[in-house]
Amino acid sequence: MSETTPARVPRHRGIYLLPNLFTTGAMFAGFYAIVASIAGHFTDAAIAVFVAALLDGLDGRIARLTHTQSEFGVQYDSLSDLVSFGLAPSLVMYNWSLSSLKEFGPLLGKIGWASAFIYAVCAALRLARFNTQVGVADKRYFQGLPSPAAAAVCMSFVWSMENWGFSGDELDMFMPFMSVIVGLLMVSRFRYYSFKSLPMADKVPFLWILIAVLILVPLFVDPPRVLLAVFSLYLLSGPVVTLWGLATRRKRPRRSAI
Repeated sequence: MSETTPARVPRHRGIYLLPNLFTTGAMFAGFYAIVASIAGHFTDAAIAVFVAALLDGLDGRIARLTHTQSEFGVQYDSLSDLVSFGLAPSLVMYNWSLSSLKEFGPLLGKIGWASAFIYAVCAALRLARFNTQVGVADKRYFQGLPSPAAAAVCMSFVWSMENWGFSGDELDMFMPFMSVIVGLLMVSRFRYYSFKSLPMADKVPFLWILIAVLILVPLFVDPPRVLLAVFSLYLLSGPVVTLWGLATRRKRPRRSAI
């Protein structure tokens, strides 16, 4: 009489809790930004996107420090980024300013929601392209404006205008250009420095501490305007660095074949 081997019960694979909690927090902040913008609390919405960016920057570092990286975490982080840095900024801009274009007629109303959609879909394409280039692209640079930086530019602009007393209705003719241009920069081929090559654990020159202080003090004094200035400069750095590199390559003398 032959013995039958018991069927193997498939083992359910778990997920790492700590990094995914930070990812969930980032997604919640993005979702809250959407809800706050619907209620008309645009400053709170902009701040919530920055909170999402902070949590998004922490989840990957915590996963590496605790050796809890996983493919699930990578995919979950991308979905969270789409909500926090794609859908949330586009809907905040739409509720703040772009929706008022419909008062000028149906055509401009369609331009309003279409420009918000272009931003959202560019963020999705940017994230998809980034996922396919992991392990292949140069880690020192991003191809295209990173979606958190794009969201930071738009949300710091909304935050600054609210503090200056400008309503979205007063800027409704400008916002379609801003949302589309920032969206297209995300899917562009411009190179943006990733800051991943900066030494985090090694010793750094004393000047770095002074630079950090000179950035942090104004940030605490006037957060929206400092953030707008910093991320606007980063947005412009991609075209400048890329075009400068192309220009210097063309000026180099070609070596003649021997």
